[in-house]
Amino acid sequence: MRTLTVELGSRSYPIHIGSGLYARPDLVAPYLAGRGTAIVTNATVGALYLPRVRTLLGATVRTEVTLPDGEQHKTLATVERIVGELLAARCDRNTLLVALGGGVVGDIGGFVAACYQRGIDFLQLPTTLLAQVDSSVGGKTGVNHVLGKNMIGAFHQPRAVIIDTDTLRTLPEREFRAGLAEVIKYGLIRDAEFFDWCERHLSGLLARDADALAFAIERSCRNKAEIVALDERESGLRALLNFGHTFGHAVEAGVGYGEWLHGEAVAAGMVAAAELSCRLGWLKREEYERVERVLAAAGLPTRLPAALEPARMRALMAVDKKAAAGRVRFVLLRGIGDAVVTADVPDGQLDRTLAACRAGG
Repeated sequence: MRTLTVELGSRSYPIHIGSGLYARPDLVAPYLAGRGTAIVTNATVGALYLPRVRTLLGATVRTEVTLPDGEQHKTLATVERIVGELLAARCDRNTLLVALGGGVVGDIGGFVAACYQRGIDFLQLPTTLLAQVDSSVGGKTGVNHVLGKNMIGAFHQPRAVIIDTDTLRTLPEREFRAGLAEVIKYGLIRDAEFFDWCERHLSGLLARDADALAFAIERSCRNKAEIVALDERESGLRALLNFGHTFGHAVEAGVGYGEWLHGEAVAAGMVAAAELSCRLGWLKREEYERVERVLAAAGLPTRLPAALEPARMRALMAVDKKAAAGRVRFVLLRGIGDAVVTADVPDGQLDRTLAACRAGG
């Protein structure tokens, strides 16, 4: 087992990474004394792992909430349902909520924990690659609105993140590849050495080699933990983690939540951001081609949906959370491993980028 720490003073917490961690009661024991637990999961993950986690938590389990699977259920209505189940089970402020699932479950569960009786503790047990390397770490929680992704939420840090890499054995191929987008992202924004490693070891990652995955998950979590420790509430540096997301969130909202997986939309968004970086003269064309080549080799989309015309994409990006003073802020590249945040993007360059990166464009 490998353990990292997200350093946030009194709210610091560990990230445990390894095989067989759902059979390690010692990892959860520090958070169970004298309290009940509530498990939130979805139908797919629950069928596979809920019995193990139920055994892990033992007699502390007060209630289990099983949600339907899919991004389209990441709504306030789902939050209300979970809160209702917690109240029905008489869960109090001392209850520990356990989020067992991918990014959707983690985001919803964390948001419920942030709101329920003005805040309760929670654990993240991420079961997808994307959740393990990204959404389970850092305390961002929330749900979607029809006009934008993650527009309703709160910062609420977990007590611990327990990443059992065995869960990746049952992860569908499409979701696994979507998770690789976030892995590759860390190399692009701040860790050129890691991007080189991903490029060289992509075949091993795609084959789900245990050693390669363990290294990639730890390196990704370490990168994110360092950024979160420096900028917990995204006042500056943390915005770099949104590389590809301004475009990607617009894609998810534009085609309908769940049609494109988050990692797929981010992959196409990273290519678009790299293209825009080239057009601004910041990124060399050969570096752009390298970004596109690695993402394509990972089996990820490298073009924005043909159904979303540039004008529609611009309208969707205008409601992005990173917009400030009416201007959309973009995370762009000055080189591999060197990302910056800027709102200084001429409309013409953005339009040309959107047209060039649209499927069939």
